[in-house]
Parts: sequence; structure tokens; C-alpha cells
Amino acid sequence: MKLGLSIGYSGAEMRLPIEKIQLAESLGYDSVWTAEAYGSDAITPLAYIGALTKRIRLGTGIIQLAARTPAATAMEVQTVDALVGRGRFIAGLGVSGPQIVEGWYGQPWGKPNRRIRDYVTIMRKIFDRQEPVSHAGKEISLPYTGEGAMGIGKPLKSILHTNPKLPIWLGTGTEANVKLTAEIADGWLPLGFVPGSMSTYRPWLDEGFRRAGKSGKDFEIQGSTTVIITNDLRDAFRQMKPRIALYVGGMGHRDKNFHNDMMVRRGYGDVAKAIQELYLAGRKAEAIEVIPDEYCDEGSLVGPPARIRERYKAWADSGLTGLTVGTQQEEAMELMAEVARD
Repeated sequence: MKLGLSIGYSGAEMRLPIEKIQLAESLGYDSVWTAEAYGSDAITPLAYIGALTKRIRLGTGIIQLAARTPAATAMEVQTVDALVGRGRFIAGLGVSGPQIVEGWYGQPWGKPNRRIRDYVTIMRKIFDRQEPVSHAGKEISLPYTGEGAMGIGKPLKSILHTNPKLPIWLGTGTEANVKLTAEIADGWLPLGFVPGSMSTYRPWLDEGFRRAGKSGKDFEIQGSTTVIITNDLRDAFRQMKPRIALYVGGMGHRDKNFHNDMMVRRGYGDVAKAIQELYLAGRKAEAIEVIPDEYCDEGSLVGPPARIRERYKAWADSGLTGLTVGTQQEEAMELMAEVARD
């Protein structure tokens, strides 16, 4: 199992845990993952991290599609890839949610499945440099010929001779988008994956591979988990619940929240509904209390080292090729490196 380290996005101040990242690299971790919401971006930190590390892969989990045009994203990620050494960058992409897309970026939500396909297709054409890029998409087209166009745009080819195989991964969770991920991407960042989930996702992935005419043997699947070494399980779960409540209850609209949908899919429909109602009513503390300990336990590795070692086996056999670790503890990072090698 390849291990990744999650550093997410910044809080009010921009800080990068460089010593922690360097420790991960020295322990044999395969990758480090940034994120973006509506503060720090996901790409810029990886240029800095890449300059202070030697081999660890640099992944975005995720770049929000609405934040940049596909050409702008291609320019940024191929620039960082060239600076840090070809083959280290993983362009993880995702659609985010309608509240951020329309509220922060001022773009229409549109048809995400179509947008993803157009976006990835354009990025691939830019990386390949086979010819000047043109694309007649259902959501995105190059050159632009829509409302307000002067009609003088022309296809262009990237000046930078980039890595034509720069990997594109997708963060998806719905059936249609998981199938699309398997069809057009090099890897998958599954939303809310826990051991046992693959029985749901495998048919969707296989259908995507079938559409593309590929075996999927080189396709990477990177899950994520929280790791806390402790003798107090309930306290560890309490640490996790505010973030769960935020995402399930408040990160999205009442009628469109992918994190809430994922909780429903995992068999916690009544809990998901209660969290959302309480959170949106401003009763955040009550929303946190609704979250069952077992829900936290399913998606994490928490407890004394012996318990973490035993529960890791389910993750190792889950169908993932990689696991991204979220932790504040250096000893947890070291423990995960040990169990992943065993």
C-alpha cells in the first residue's frame, strides 16, 4: 500500500508543515496532498514543497474546476511539474459543489459530468502538443465562440514542452462520475471511501474501463483516513466530529451536498438528515452530537498501536492502491509507515 500525507488547505495564516512533509518522505511515503476551498490554493504550495523535497509525489486533492480554465490549470501544473522534476506531479481535479462554484467563483453549476470530460480532454491535448488545441465540447469549447466573442480566437499550442503523461486523477463519488473517472483518468480520489465500499464501486469502475477499452491495471485509487494514536477512542471521535458535521451539514445546499449523500450511501440516512437540519438551523453543537462513534470509526484508524495495526488490514485489502493519512502526530506517521511495510 502506497502512503500519502494530507496537509489540506491553510487556515487564516498560510503555513506549510515542511518538517512533517520531509519526515514523510524519509519514512517512504509516496505522496503529499494539498487542497483548496476558498482560501489558499492547491497548486502553489506544491512548488514550494517540491523545492524542499527530492522524490515524494505532489498531488492536488483537489483542484476545483471552476477556479481556472482547463488551459490555465494545464499551464500551472505543467509548470510545477517541470520545476520539481518531471513525473512528480499528480493533477487531482474535482467539481467542488454549487455553493462554491456559483458563490465563490461566479460560474454556473452547469452539467458537472460534461464539464469534467471537456476539462480533462482539453488538458490532455495541451500536454500532448500534437497540434494547436481546439475542442467542441458540450460545456467548454476552444476557441470560444459564445456570447461576447469577437470571433477572432484561434487554436494555440503550448510553448512549454511539457510532460505528455502528466497524470490526471479525479475526485468523484456519484455513479456517473465514477464511471467517467475510470474511463478518462489515470487515478481516482474516492469520496468517503471505507473498507467494504469497493463492492459498490467496482462495477462502476469496470464499466468505465470497458468504455475506454483498457484493463485498469495501472489505474491508481487513493483513499484517505484519519489516524490518531490514543487510549481514549471517544475523545478521538470527538475531535473528528466537528469537521464531519461541517461537511455533511453545511458544505453545500440542502438539496445538493455530496458529503451528505455519501453518509446516506453508507447507511446513515437518518443521521445525515438530522445533521443537516440542525447545522443549517445554527444548532452546530447538537449536529455534532448526532454523529455516531461507529461512523467515525469506520473511516479512521484510531486507538492504541495494536488496534491500528489490526484495523489497517481491512484498508490494505479494500481495493485501494494508496492511502492518504491525515494526522497531527509524528508517531502516527511512523506507525503507518511500519504497518504499510509489514
